[in-house]
Amino acid sequence: MPFAGLVSRRVGQLSALLAMLVFFSAQLAGALLPYAPLFITASAAGLALDLYLHHKQPGLLALLSRVRFDVPTRQLLRDMLLVIGLVQMPGIDPLEETPLVLALLGAYAAHFACQAIAVLVRRNRTLPILTRNIDASVLRLSAAPPRILARQPSRRLLHFMIPATTGLLATAGTTDMVWGAIGVSLSLLLFFGGALHVATWLLPGKRIASERQVLAWLDSWLAEYKPTVAMYFSGGTTSAYQANMWLSTLAELDGKPLIVLRERFMMQKIDATDVPIVCIPKVANLMALEHSSLKMMLHPANSGKTSQVLRIPSIKHTFINHGESDKLSSCNPYAKAYDQVWVAGPAARERYQLADIGVDDRDVVEVGRPQLAPIKPYAGPPSGPYTTVLYAPTWEGWTDDPGNTSVILAGENIVRELLADPEVRLLYKPHPMTGSVDPRAGRANARIRAMITEANAERAADPGRTRPGAAAEAELAHRTRILDELATSAFRRSADDVERMMLQSTPDSERAAAVAAAQTAWEEAYWASLPEWEHQIITHVRPGIYPCFNAADLLISDVSSVVSDYLKSEKPYAVVNTSGLSEEDFRAGFPTVRAATILTPKADGVPALLESVRDPGKDALATARGELRVHLLGPSDPPSIVRFNEAARDLCAQADERRTRMAHRVTGIPSQREQDEAAAEAAAGAEDSGAEDAEDSVTA
Repeated sequence: MPFAGLVSRRVGQLSALLAMLVFFSAQLAGALLPYAPLFITASAAGLALDLYLHHKQPGLLALLSRVRFDVPTRQLLRDMLLVIGLVQMPGIDPLEETPLVLALLGAYAAHFACQAIAVLVRRNRTLPILTRNIDASVLRLSAAPPRILARQPSRRLLHFMIPATTGLLATAGTTDMVWGAIGVSLSLLLFFGGALHVATWLLPGKRIASERQVLAWLDSWLAEYKPTVAMYFSGGTTSAYQANMWLSTLAELDGKPLIVLRERFMMQKIDATDVPIVCIPKVANLMALEHSSLKMMLHPANSGKTSQVLRIPSIKHTFINHGESDKLSSCNPYAKAYDQVWVAGPAARERYQLADIGVDDRDVVEVGRPQLAPIKPYAGPPSGPYTTVLYAPTWEGWTDDPGNTSVILAGENIVRELLADPEVRLLYKPHPMTGSVDPRAGRANARIRAMITEANAERAADPGRTRPGAAAEAELAHRTRILDELATSAFRRSADDVERMMLQSTPDSERAAAVAAAQTAWEEAYWASLPEWEHQIITHVRPGIYPCFNAADLLISDVSSVVSDYLKSEKPYAVVNTSGLSEEDFRAGFPTVRAATILTPKADGVPALLESVRDPGKDALATARGELRVHLLGPSDPPSIVRFNEAARDLCAQADERRTRMAHRVTGIPSQREQDEAAAEAAAGAEDSGAEDAEDSVTA
């Protein structure tokens, strides 16, 4: 966020806090004087401000909640001042006010009763697992109760108290107790009716299956579906792209694919796919996979929860990563915990050997990068009036590895040089986690965005510049709406996990293909809606990095997986050296930059770089890029998906062999359950024998 915008936001928040204090103070003053106009005006303004903040400034309300001045506290204070004001107002008998106060207390009691019932309903609707693309109708799934009743107690209290507050203020202005009685009665009715309505979700007709029933159903579904290959993923809210990039590859594999997630929110972060998805948050329930037909798991990322599934010995595990680069993080020692490590090409194999972290070279399998298929090959120098440059820096990372991101030291210099060239069109796509660790990166990112915005304003001032027009924008809006409906499904605002699971329980084999077609149409509409002269700041999920590759004539990036993927196109690229190493040592230490133009933090090589892109005769690295592509990504024949699928079949075969050996080893050894059953039978036999002896003794 630009500095001016941040200042404006802070000023607005402070003004709102100050206004809230002023209104409460004025309400108190109007109640004690007593002065009805001031009292009514301040009370109404305070309620209106609270409603506005609740809808427009939830972040500010969260701050107030942290200092224990949340919605219930503010509403209780507001109602207390209303009661005090009515007592002080001339013409109102305090004894006549007593029923109003009791009714008001009854409204609060009904609110808390509604909240208690809502907690029970939420617990009942919290399933031990969640699914997508799986028919789970036997679990008696149902729609969720209204959100304001089930999950928004503060909003419920604030909104349901509006009639009571309005009626009491009317009484303060007219001294007629009828208005207060009507308002408080309406609020009481809202709370009581809401409590009764949400309680219907505890009745048998709306009550979903129990935890035991759900887990038993999961076991039966696994036995019926018989999955063979699964992708396991766990991560934060911004990490879903690491799994999404593998969806198409997973769907093309032989066998029965499955996606296993650990976080509930991740269910809606995964893009459209017809592959069944199961979310299992608890590690105890995760062990159900041990008794399934699952043979192997693909792991696109390491996480703290990965170790939990690695305990299952009947499943083979392979690390496929979500991108390959020369970063130290691409050779994490955690990799030796897997049965195999799948890499794109020889470069990654060498990287693991040089890292010396305990990964056996025999466990490294070269499979290519099948998800790079959408990247178009190099088609020659720019043919239009502009050279499109994609600047896609990585983020600062969790470690202090040198040269992680160029944003801090070189970003502004690079962008300044690019903007100075009138024939350049810049696409700026920073890593989504930029600034999450080092605030300097966040501030530099904000300054870069401000520079681009200013440059666009200068270009737009030229009367010769034109924009595509309303038709192109309408087409983009139309394509966006279609893609959103396909990719995210249209859920109502009150939908919870169970309702979304119910709506996504029917597998649709054509949906993923429809989403892919809609994605292609959206990308075409997106680029067509943009002026060819306008620089772009791309921070949303769409367009992804691959469409940006296809639109660019040149990539400028850091040592990251972006470079390896971009090499699939064999287009010119540059890497920024902010490591402090000499260019010679930099090239030697990072194989992915061997066919790149190396830029210094001062970015003084940008003009020559642009000239080599526009004139292929000055591009001395074309041959090197072709050779490096094979070294990084492997050969083109056989195709990557063929090699990937073959590696999956081989690992599944290893899992089958292990199961056969284990079954042979335990042949004749009774299981714990069999031992328990035998002991129970022996005990029952002993009891029967004792009873017979006793009977014979009595007879004798």
